[in-house]
Amino acid sequence: MTRDFIHSITVLAALASGLCSVSAMALELDEKLVCKTDAHTFIQPLLDDQYIDPNPMRVEANSVNAFRPKRGRDLTAFGFHVYAVLGYQRDDAIFRQGSGKAESDSIYGVVVSGPSDSVRVRVQQAGSEAVVKQVLPFVLTAIVCGAG
Repeated sequence: MTRDFIHSITVLAALASGLCSVSAMALELDEKLVCKTDAHTFIQPLLDDQYIDPNPMRVEANSVNAFRPKRGRDLTAFGFHVYAVLGYQRDDAIFRQGSGKAESDSIYGVVVSGPSDSVRVRVQQAGSEAVVKQVLPFVLTAIVCGAG
């Protein structure tokens, strides 16, 4: 192999790894989960930037909408992978109405992959006022703002 060929391969490998690391970077939602905003302000930028599907994958009876992250769009919260983004705001066209009574005027958050104890520690360390709720033991945990 010639020196130029080896140099070209090295440059291409460096460029490829740089491109992969940029696309592999996740959008961190930590700052948005300190519970200082409302559901519309939390969800709208994620829709605008196409991080989540605009059609909820599920609408609970209490009107909480669960949005799936779009394929290839990685989201994290407090170091955990986001499985779903949650939200509802009364009289807001972004959200579908459920079959029951809404529990809150505005509620938002995420469901992450991780055990609730570990998630709770990270949320508290960040100074967030979010409520941490176990969804599936050792697997999925909800981080919720405005629940109450």
